Amino acid sequence: MSMEYESAGDYIKHHLSHLTLGNPESFWSIHLDTMFFSLAMGGLFLFIFMQAAKYVTQGVPGNLQNLVEIIVGFVDQQVKDTFHGRSNLIAPLALTLFVWIFLMNLLKLLPYDLIPYLAHSVGIEYMRINPTSDINATFGMSLAVFGLIIFYSIHIKGGAGFAKEMLLHPFGKWLMPFNLVLKVVEEIAKPVSLSLRLFGNMYAGGLIFTLIALLPWYIQWSLGLPWSLFKLLIITLQAFIFMVLTIVYLSMAHEDH
Repeated sequence: MSMEYESAGDYIKHHLSHLTLGNPESFWSIHLDTMFFSLAMGGLFLFIFMQAAKYVTQGVPGNLQNLVEIIVGFVDQQVKDTFHGRSNLIAPLALTLFVWIFLMNLLKLLPYDLIPYLAHSVGIEYMRINPTSDINATFGMSLAVFGLIIFYSIHIKGGAGFAKEMLLHPFGKWLMPFNLVLKVVEEIAKPVSLSLRLFGNMYAGGLIFTLIALLPWYIQWSLGLPWSLFKLLIITLQAFIFMVLTIVYLSMAHEDH
């Protein structure tokens, strides 16, 4: 632990604080570090796939083309197995979510004090590098998915069909108010569960890294390496779960009863 921190509590608080534009206590404040690293990982995703497309070959593929083809094939198979409607959007959306979230999660495995130290050396007090440990980022993504769910529900079923689904299911016309309450809770639970699941896992993982970083260096290595390997599994799994649930929810929105 650096000498600039007076206590373990100060160290933890510093590493869990965001670089913020505006009053940190305000709803309208913007976490600049979250914005920067999420956009950077989105740019990296585009760069990797554009490079693979640029140098694609029908002969013996290179390592990058092999990797991209494996990822695309994996995501495409998940869409075929899970999505039962017809849409040209779902597969690209699923691919984007899976790779983007994975890359944002992967930042968690960088040396824990490296980026905050570099930021501090140029006068930036706070710098959190993992966007998915920020509820604003995960909830923003889940709200975008929720918007697509509502859009396709109305587009596929029509306004009247969507209203009937909200009012008449599951208990028929005599319990319409109760049906509506249940459906509203069910729909709201989708973005909430998507965002909180990803956020909770990433935030807890970051907190454990923070606690490990407080230990003597020889214990840090013995605990940090196994935890990093386990975390690699978790970050992949969380990206996969977010993608699959998005496909499932959009498939449900395409079902016309």
